[in-house]
Amino acid sequence: MTLVTGVVVLDCAEPEKLAAFYKELLEAEETDASANRIEIMGAEGTRMAFRRDVNATPPSWPRPENSLQVHLEFRVDDLDAVERMVIGLGGRALETKDAGGPFEERGYADPAGHSFTLFRVMPTAPKQH
Repeated sequence: MTLVTGVVVLDCAEPEKLAAFYKELLEAEETDASANRIEIMGAEGTRMAFRRDVNATPPSWPRPENSLQVHLEFRVDDLDAVERMVIGLGGRALETKDAGGPFEERGYADPAGHSFTLFRVMPTAPKQH
C-alpha cells in the first residue's frame, strides 16, 4: 500500500515571509525549501508549505467577492495570548466581536491575507474515581 501524507499549501507572493509567520505561530521547523516553495512542520505535526505565486490575490473573506479559498483552524488554550502573538507577527483580526467577555473563536488573516480561526480548547476535568 502506498503511504499518502497531506500538506496544506498556500500560494503567496513572498513565501519566505509567510513561512516565518507560521513557523513562529506553530513552533515549527523548516523541513524543505527551494526557490519557490518552503515547507514546515509544527511541533504537533501540522505540515504546511508556501508556494511562490507573484500574482497571488488574497481571499476577501468574509466578503463574497473573492470567496474563501482556504481556511485554517488552530486550537489554542489562551486566545488572548495567541492573538497578541498573531498581531505581533504581522497578522490581523478579521472578525471583531463585542468586548463583553471571552469568546470561543476568533478570525484572523496572516500577512499575505489567508484567513484562519483560533478556537479555544476547553480544559478537561480529571476523571473522578
